[in-house]
Amino acid sequence: MSENELKIQEKKSASAKDETTKTETYFAPHVDIYETEKEVIVVADMPGVQPTGIDLSLDENILTIQGKRMPEKQTGRLLLEEYEPGHYLRRFTVAETIDQEKIEASLVDGVLRVILPKLAPAQPKKITVKVG
Repeated sequence: MSENELKIQEKKSASAKDETTKTETYFAPHVDIYETEKEVIVVADMPGVQPTGIDLSLDENILTIQGKRMPEKQTGRLLLEEYEPGHYLRRFTVAETIDQEKIEASLVDGVLRVILPKLAPAQPKKITVKVG
């Protein structure tokens, strides 16, 4: 295979947090994480997942990204299926410097973007001493 040919990247399996009796498949979505002075940005590829199929949570500084890809109705004969139905799952430990009340997320064309704003650093404050 030459360098110019398209290489198929294997899906990475992910495991559910707890043991389960369900026989569901979990995949770890590919992510990029960027940091700026004001925020941390998580970008996750979740092709085929609808906004209603995403569960995003933050509990005890653990950011959990879950998505469910439902099987699509086919009108013709299936020739190749690389995006099989299943669940996406990734977990990340989030620093205490994240402002949990201002987290935002959006899904556009199968790409989930989570914005984790940083807390503003404490500013010096002059304290007045009262007499009496």
